[in-house]
Amino acid sequence: MPDSTHGVVMISGASRGIGAAIARDLLAHGWSVSLGCRAPQQVATLSPDRQINCQYDALDTASDERWIAQTLAAFGRIDAVIHNAGMMIPRSVLEASDDEFDQLFAVNVKAPMRLSRKVWPHLKLSGRGRIVMLVSLSGKRVKSAQSSLYAMSKFAALALAHALRRLGDEDGIRSTAICPGFVATDMGTALTEIPAAKMTQPEDIAVLVRTLLTLPNSASIAEIPVNWTVEDNY
Repeated sequence: MPDSTHGVVMISGASRGIGAAIARDLLAHGWSVSLGCRAPQQVATLSPDRQINCQYDALDTASDERWIAQTLAAFGRIDAVIHNAGMMIPRSVLEASDDEFDQLFAVNVKAPMRLSRKVWPHLKLSGRGRIVMLVSLSGKRVKSAQSSLYAMSKFAALALAHALRRLGDEDGIRSTAICPGFVATDMGTALTEIPAAKMTQPEDIAVLVRTLLTLPNSASIAEIPVNWTVEDNY
C-alpha cells in the first residue's frame, strides 16, 4: 500500500475544471487521491503511486460501491470526500420540466447524499474525516430567473453540507460547503461573457479545499462564500 501520510481523498467530477485543479494541488502537497470520473481512461495520471482514476457516474448508484472499493484496495483508507460533480440546466422554475428537475436534483443533491452515506464508516475510522461540498453562490441567493432551478438544487446541497456537519461532529467528521460565484471552467465561461481571467480560478478553490483538509478538528467551518467581484451580499 502506498504511503498516505497526508491522507486519502476521493474527488468526484475530477476529470477537468475545479475537480482536476483540486487533484493537482493535493498531489503536489503529498496527498493520495482517488478520482471519480465518467471516463477515467481519459484522465492523465500525474502520480502513479498516489493516484487512481475510477469510473464514477452520479446517476449510477452501483458506481458508488465500486469507487469506494477501488479506493480502499489501493490505499487502505478514506479520509475525505470532495463532492465536486454537478450539473447546470439553465431553466427557470416555471420553464423546467419534471424530468429536468429530477435529473438536476439526482446529480446535485441525491448523489452526494448517497455517496456520503456509503463512505461515512470510513470517515469515522479516520478520526478526522472531511467532507467538502462544492456548492455555488446559487446556493445562497437566486441571481437570475434562468438560474432559479439550479439554485433550488444548490440550496438543497448547502443544506446537505450543514446536515452532514451536524451529524459528524462527535466523530471528528467536518463538513464544509464552498460556494463560489463564476469560476473559470468550461461551465463557468459558457454561462457569462465575463473574461475568464477575471473570474475566480480553479486553483484558488483548490487552495481552499486543501486548507479545509489540513485544519484540525477544533476548526469546524460551515461554509465559505467566494466570488470574483463584489455583489450586494457576496
